[in-house]
Formats: sequence, structure tokens, C-alpha cells
Amino acid sequence: MSAIDTLPTLRQVIDTHGLQARKSLGQNFLLDLNLTAKIARQAGDLTCCDVLEIGPGPGGLTRGLLSEGARRVLAIEKDSRCIPALDEIAAAYEGRLQIIEGDALEVNPLAYLTPPIRVAANLPYNIGTELLVRWLTPPEWPPFWESLTLMFQREVAERIVAKPGSKAYGRLALLAQWRADAKIVLHLPPEAFTPPPKVSSAVVHLTALAQPRFPADAAILSRTVAAAFNQRRKMLRSALKGTAPDIEDRLIAAGLKPTDRAEQVPLEGFCALARELAKP
Repeated sequence: MSAIDTLPTLRQVIDTHGLQARKSLGQNFLLDLNLTAKIARQAGDLTCCDVLEIGPGPGGLTRGLLSEGARRVLAIEKDSRCIPALDEIAAAYEGRLQIIEGDALEVNPLAYLTPPIRVAANLPYNIGTELLVRWLTPPEWPPFWESLTLMFQREVAERIVAKPGSKAYGRLALLAQWRADAKIVLHLPPEAFTPPPKVSSAVVHLTALAQPRFPADAAILSRTVAAAFNQRRKMLRSALKGTAPDIEDRLIAAGLKPTDRAEQVPLEGFCALARELAKP
């Protein structure tokens, strides 16, 4: 394994600072610095960008992002044990790494970042989906980020890029593909991590669109899609009966069949329904 900088190997860092991964924090560490640099490259040219990283742990991806030329990295880490290791990276890459100890669900990163901004992270499994939905559903669009390069469990990654009619198709696919181009760019086996998770992982790259593919109110679309897929085996008129008293008429007005099921409805159809539900 070749080095990407002059700092100790990640295994040495973990041993020095006692950073054994904690299941309660959704931690699985990548120890191969060549692999973390490869993941960083999936985010594109970072030389003119600030990068937000969530859950850096011992700093493998952090070092990848910095070695690949990121203008500046903001790393938000909840685990206080990791801060000394990250401080060593900050010292080696003087002025280019800022570390915030805190919960990524509570920290406002915009107070620390300068556009253009990209997000790159091996997201903790226990908050990854919630963060993604937040980034995809801000009240105003375009968002603060140009792109998201995120690692998920493979099953979650496949849900993000799924197409209508597939078992993986659902809320994540619709929210992601409504406002972004999404693709899986890298697959990682369990043995790439320490400790090895029970499932494979994948890196998804999402590029923000200047405008959503179809007009719709973000909050209404999100609620509608969540309700439709909460009972995906039911017909739309049954799954969505709580959203409007005249839901069958609104489904027809949106060009949908009340007897369809959610997995049959493309993005354009859900956006049309959201527009109908926005009407008095």
C-alpha cells in the first residue's frame, strides 16, 4: 500500500488513539488510503471547492480529499476520541482542514463553508438516509451543494438510483432523481472495512440540477411519496386516502389511475399529483 502523505497509516492511527469502531455510532472504518483517495476522486476536481465531510472517524477519506487537492475540508465528527487524530491531519495540511466536534444533524455547515461546496462522506449508517433526505429537500433550490459523493449500504445506494417497476424503487429514488442526477460510481465489499459490516457498500454520486425535472412543492411531494410507499402493495387511492378527501379525483386529474400501485408511477406522475394536491 503506497502512502498518499507523510502521516502514519490508518491502522497506526487507530492503535495510537484507541479508535476501535463503535457500532452505536454506525462506524465502519476504511483503512486503505489508496481506496479513500479513489473515493475522493469520484467527487471530481476539488481544487476550487470547499468540501463538507460527515463522520470522518480516523480521517481516511479526509486525507484522500486533501491529497486530491480539496481547497478546504470541513469535517464534522461526533466521536470525541477521533478529534486528536483529525488534529494531526489539520496540522499536516495547514489551513485546509477545519474540525467541528458535534452532531451532523444539528450543526449548520453553511456558517463555515464558502461556495462552491461539495459533500463527500462515508456516512455513518445510522444517520445517512436522514442526511440525504435533508440535502435533497431544502425549501429553496438550487441547494448549497454542487454534488454529493456518499457511501451507503449497497441496498440504500440501489434505492437511490432505482427505476419504476423495480423492488428498490421508492421515496429515495424519487427525491434524488427529481432534483439531481444520481449514479453508483463504486462498489466496496465488506472486507474493505474494519470491522467488516454484514453487507456490501457502494458510493453514490449525485449532481444537483439547476432546476427540478418537474415542477412540484418539495414538502407536498415528499409527504405524498412517503404515504404512497408506506403501503406500497395497496392501490394509490387506498394508500393516499389520508392526503385528500377527493384523492381519487385528484389522481385522475394528475393523469394517474387510482388502481395503480406506487412502484408503477414514474417521477413525472408523482410531481403532477403533488401539483394537484397543492390546489385548494
